[in-house]
Amino acid sequence: MSRQVRRAILGDIESLLQIDPVAGRDDSRRKYIARAVRAGECWVVYEKNDPGGPIGYGCLDRSFFGEWFIPLVVVSSEIRRSGAGRQIVSYMERHSSAEKIFTSTNVSNLPMRRLLEGLGYQHSGRVENLDPGDPELVFVKFLS
Repeated sequence: MSRQVRRAILGDIESLLQIDPVAGRDDSRRKYIARAVRAGECWVVYEKNDPGGPIGYGCLDRSFFGEWFIPLVVVSSEIRRSGAGRQIVSYMERHSSAEKIFTSTNVSNLPMRRLLEGLGYQHSGRVENLDPGDPELVFVKFLS
């Protein structure tokens, strides 16, 4: 299967809400997704033969102390670990003006940690007390 990435459009919001398991139970996540799409800070990956049906998405903004930050990467549960997440992150790296990009994930999120390490991100810090018993690890990648 051939996949492509494009900037999310307003018509994608409902599909993104459907593939994001947190959005179904968290109103703030639904609002965040809609805001990111409207702000042009969200990209979707889709099967080349179905451009209207996103199978994953990622967001990139300047929310981390004014630095580029990837706050969210979500891939449909049916195709996780198939390279879609890697494709979204790589696309955002290539199409940003960033010299470095930060992101974070919980200690417990081993698939995301492996994805980041495989893309050359390095550990940059640790934040306690966001999720009880599951610290947040901060990563950075220098692009220039």
